[in-house]
Amino acid sequence: MTFLRRALLAAACALPTFAAMHAQAADWPAAKPITYVVPFTAGGSTDIVGRTLANKMAENLKQSIVIDNRPGQAGGVGAAYVAKAAPDGYTLFGGTISTHAINPSLYKKLPYDPMKDFEPVSLVARLPNVLIVNAQLGVNSVADLIALLKKDESKRTFASSGAGTSTHLAGELFADQIGVKLTHVPYKGTPPAMTDVAAGLVPFMFDQVTAAMPLVQSGKLKLLAVTTSKRIALVPNLPTMIESGLPNFEMSSWQAVYVPKGTPRPIVNRLNAEIVSALKQPDVQAKLHDQLAMELVGSSPEELRDFMAREIPRWAELVKKSGATAD
Repeated sequence: MTFLRRALLAAACALPTFAAMHAQAADWPAAKPITYVVPFTAGGSTDIVGRTLANKMAENLKQSIVIDNRPGQAGGVGAAYVAKAAPDGYTLFGGTISTHAINPSLYKKLPYDPMKDFEPVSLVARLPNVLIVNAQLGVNSVADLIALLKKDESKRTFASSGAGTSTHLAGELFADQIGVKLTHVPYKGTPPAMTDVAAGLVPFMFDQVTAAMPLVQSGKLKLLAVTTSKRIALVPNLPTMIESGLPNFEMSSWQAVYVPKGTPRPIVNRLNAEIVSALKQPDVQAKLHDQLAMELVGSSPEELRDFMAREIPRWAELVKKSGATAD
């Protein structure tokens, strides 16, 4: 068979596929409800973002969007599920810094590839973490905590909401920058980790400011600094880690939306437009920005892909240097 005949045959075989994809995109999303997979438990920031976006997007798409919580492996369980889902626009994924930047270097056997198995839709938001200590620890600043850790070996542990999360890597970054070996104590979510820090079972942790506020207000926890490069409006008097003497300490968790690889581009574009529009709505901004201190973004698919390409090697370097692992 000549090269020309093989090329013509391949093109002819591809025509039904292209036609099916075109018809699929034209009918979407009328066929059935959309599933939005959240790879963490209900009530956390990823879940809140997912439900907020789902409610707003469903109004314009005129189709219900159902939240499906699939926690495990720092979001990896949900990511693996979506990576194998049909690329028809009916499965969305609430990705995070864990699922699409940290996990690739932290897990030796990750059942998905964040760059190859997904179509990026939009970067949704960046989230600040804060350094939280037990209120009875006897420290009032980052400098106080560093001095205590260098002096007292029994205090050299930190909690996190799970191996591979941004709160875990924030602790590893802290250990690296202060030159003290710290032991990571992973929990299955923020509530149990924060409860143990409040009880004094673990001295400190990094997590989101809104999760800590009730225990801060009750006098059981204390905030020392925020991990972003600038102070946050929710706690304007809280210094940054940079202001607290660590000039290279800057990190933010982030949230994004993805669909399975091969989802038709018209569907990706429509989803992107709906997300960007939703993030501009006053009620969405009130919930995510004003109440949860999130920096809302709303990027193009290409901007999200480029962002991931920078984030993955950045966190791989820290994971390698720290020796952190989750397997």
